Amino acid sequence: MTTLDYSGLSKVKPESTLLTSVNEHAGRNNKGQITTRHKGGGHKRKYRIIDFKRNKFDIPGKIATIEYDPNRNAFISLINYADGEKRYILFAKGMTVGQTIVAGENADIKVGNAAPLKNIPEGTLVHNIEMKIGKGGQIARSAGSSAQILGKDEDGKYVILRLGSGEVRKVLADCYATIGEVGNEEYNLVN
Repeated sequence: MTTLDYSGLSKVKPESTLLTSVNEHAGRNNKGQITTRHKGGGHKRKYRIIDFKRNKFDIPGKIATIEYDPNRNAFISLINYADGEKRYILFAKGMTVGQTIVAGENADIKVGNAAPLKNIPEGTLVHNIEMKIGKGGQIARSAGSSAQILGKDEDGKYVILRLGSGEVRKVLADCYATIGEVGNEEYNLVN
């Protein structure tokens, strides 16, 4: 049996301003009838508000912590931005506490940075990929997942990606993605 290694996580309480309550439905509808069997129980959870949009452009942020999130199989990182704002983002493999990250058109091709797909070179692994401009990342968000940029189409309007499933897909070139693959890649080995 394999267990996860939590030694790399920061031993801090979650940022209270980024927590919200989640109403557990326990498989019941508005009348209290069971509509989905075998649901319910488990430990109480607070939802962590995660920035999937990465829309603080050209403002550097420092990684303050790497934390466990009970609502997903990936870890999350708390980012302290230069303007004083704090946000959670998905933890990417290779990110470290104290590292500076940035999102924007001219962001460096470094793990944790976010940039439009058109500005990321071919062969790069990316995660948290938007499908619609400005909607926020929807593809490759779970532990260990990523997609590879294969190239651009003839007119440069679309970027071609190979997803983790092997599917090859076109995505608008102006959509943002985060560089690197999602951390906690050993999650699939847990029994």
